[in-house]
Amino acid sequence: MNQTTRAVAVLRPSLIALAAAALCAAAHAASATPVAPVDDAAAAPAIQDTTPAGAIAKVEISTRKTRSSVAMSGTEVQKVLPGMNPLKALQALPGVSFQTADPWGNNEQNLSLFVHGFNAQQMGFTMDGVPLGDQSYGNYNGLAPQRALTSENVRSVVLSTGAGDLGTASTNNLGGTIETYSSDPSRNRNFNLQQTLGSHKATRSFLRFDSGDMGGGNSFYVSGLHHEAKAWDFNGRQSNDQVNAKFVHQGEAGKLTVFADWSDKTEPNEDSSLHQAGLNSPYTRPFLYPDFAAALAYLDKNGAPPAAVGANFRNYYSDAQRTDKLAYVKYDAYLSDNLTWSNQYYFHHNDGVGVVAGPINQAGLPGLFRVYYPNQDLKSIFGGSGYATRTTEYRINRQGWLSTLRWDLGDHRVQAGLWFEHNNSGAYRRWYALDVNNPSSPYTRPSNPLITQYGSDIDNKVVQLHLQDEWRLRPDFVVQGGFKSSLQFAEGLFPVNTLPAAISATATGGLPQGKIDTKKWFLPQIGARWDISPSDQVFANVQKNMRQFMTYGGGGNSPWSLSSQAAFDYFKATAKPETSVTYELGLRDSRKLDLGPLTAFDGQVALYHVIFRDRQLAISSNPIITSFAGGTTILSNVGSVKTDGVDMAGTFHFGRAFSFYDAISYNRSKYQDSYLSGTTLIPTAGKIVPNTPEWMNKFIATLKPGADLEVQLSGDYVAKRYATYTNDLDVPGYFLLGLSVSGKVPMSTGFLKNVRWTISGTNLLNREGPLQPVVGQPSGSYATYPIPPRMGFITLKADI
Repeated sequence: MNQTTRAVAVLRPSLIALAAAALCAAAHAASATPVAPVDDAAAAPAIQDTTPAGAIAKVEISTRKTRSSVAMSGTEVQKVLPGMNPLKALQALPGVSFQTADPWGNNEQNLSLFVHGFNAQQMGFTMDGVPLGDQSYGNYNGLAPQRALTSENVRSVVLSTGAGDLGTASTNNLGGTIETYSSDPSRNRNFNLQQTLGSHKATRSFLRFDSGDMGGGNSFYVSGLHHEAKAWDFNGRQSNDQVNAKFVHQGEAGKLTVFADWSDKTEPNEDSSLHQAGLNSPYTRPFLYPDFAAALAYLDKNGAPPAAVGANFRNYYSDAQRTDKLAYVKYDAYLSDNLTWSNQYYFHHNDGVGVVAGPINQAGLPGLFRVYYPNQDLKSIFGGSGYATRTTEYRINRQGWLSTLRWDLGDHRVQAGLWFEHNNSGAYRRWYALDVNNPSSPYTRPSNPLITQYGSDIDNKVVQLHLQDEWRLRPDFVVQGGFKSSLQFAEGLFPVNTLPAAISATATGGLPQGKIDTKKWFLPQIGARWDISPSDQVFANVQKNMRQFMTYGGGGNSPWSLSSQAAFDYFKATAKPETSVTYELGLRDSRKLDLGPLTAFDGQVALYHVIFRDRQLAISSNPIITSFAGGTTILSNVGSVKTDGVDMAGTFHFGRAFSFYDAISYNRSKYQDSYLSGTTLIPTAGKIVPNTPEWMNKFIATLKPGADLEVQLSGDYVAKRYATYTNDLDVPGYFLLGLSVSGKVPMSTGFLKNVRWTISGTNLLNREGPLQPVVGQPSGSYATYPIPPRMGFITLKADI
């Protein structure tokens, strides 16, 4: 019996027990305190809070929702690992598959998130209502949540699987939404200090000052962060500096909130290994930096890596550098006891660059370079080292306005809103020499480019309207109905266009330019919520969503990345945006029990069915060349996906000292159609969507033997995932354990008070294997990132 099989055997009894308990007792999930915005909190949940005093709450459920909506508080996120990306903490929730190659979940290049068969680019992300875009690695319309808000300042993170609120500011929430909320200033004046040290020279320093109540309802906080860690598989230093500030004025007429974020991040990237059937691939493929002598010796005289390594050649380095400035001003006006009008203005500027320093004689690059330097010595032109430095230089300037009116009219609760955003983004692909006498590093930006391959300028305006009514037909029965309208007006230009021969030998023009307007006026939603008892609640929901076309120039599944003007014009005339219709049916429960040591149970079970239509896929004649140098690409609608699944999660409370949370999920997402790549039929009909596990199980066992000590043991089982569209290759499942022990120092020490400590361990059993597949080919091969090794960290916290 292998390790994965043993893990499944160990977990299966708890899964069966949980399923039985959840289906017999119903299901709802931990804490019972809604974590919705202020307007939702005003509506008292129908289900009573039966969680015993002192019990450890792991998951919070909104009992107002007509669909599945679960959350984790910022406190729970920090218990897993102080400073953790809140998205990574969501991996404890049912239906969520999240992987990254670092323990904090901060590395964006290898981030993988799937919820009910949808990836991160098909979900909506917000922070305090501000849209965060589609989470692409080279983001063109937003930023990652951990760059928008320091993890230590998170109040809660809310996952709505399948369907988000109609008013969520997102153009791509096919598969649900993830909303992050920042904490408000403390009522008391305070300095908070936190310091984390750990494996691979990790250090994370956090300082926050809260003003406390300054009188007149005014308060604020300012925080600073410095995070630094060495990559576990190569000699690279990943760092992040961040400042948050928040001001709140709470008055009788309304609430004013002002928030600002500055983030500067430099992150040398992990690299994946390419796997092919019958061939051995390296477990890790680290970069050669900073050993420049080894890098020079690695290439032949023409700048080619060893032929024996094939596509698993090593680059000198790769990194992502991102600088973001984000701010918003929000005012909630209390027009009457029953009427609130919220208005929020936000601004975001991003200056980023992605860098790869790699061999000049690989992946089709000689053909590209000879377009610009025909019949010349390429090695000499690019600095004599045999390496060239490629950048993709990003720019985002966007601002927006959200306006929402909420009106309580007896048994009706009406909400209407508007979201408008104007975004101007650009992406420039440039190539630089890597001087043999003065090699560059991943911590500086290259200058003086030899080639500007292309430069895009995309102007995009988004308008979204929504209207909904929550109608209480009876004290125990509510119906909610509404719709949203999604409109996008985008124009893409290329101030610097690529030369036709750099796309293909037969191309007659550069990358396409033009306008595409997309309007969907009616995206409906209807749901119901029935309190069948003081502790049991049934919910049902049906909702349609749409993903607008990507507005990125030169890469990704975007119309402005097609290889010709004719292809763009054909796409504009015939293509349809992706849409999904999600059906949800669920049962929630929270009750006290008198079954010996078992004193309470709370949980939720949810069934879902999703029809995903007009899936878009970029079909390339040469995916390897396209990723570096450009190539012929067709962006097409390739059919539908149907998904069926069930999520079950529950917490068993054994008095006030021990609780056991378990979440099991089953998901089956299948392609309904095959598609053509040129004249070749790719037989995807009936195949499982790659990188989406059918079975997952997560648990958290929490022991609190005293007021000053808490122990958490967590487990994460992910079943096998297919690694190709045709399901001819797959990666095995894995089971990882984590441990967190935290406590308090009983007495104050000098000027420090409330001193706490946390010891955290990841991958306790030091398992090895593929963490996630990177799907890029229909069949025959795939890339993968490895599971990070066991790591340990210690954190000290104190107030002044």
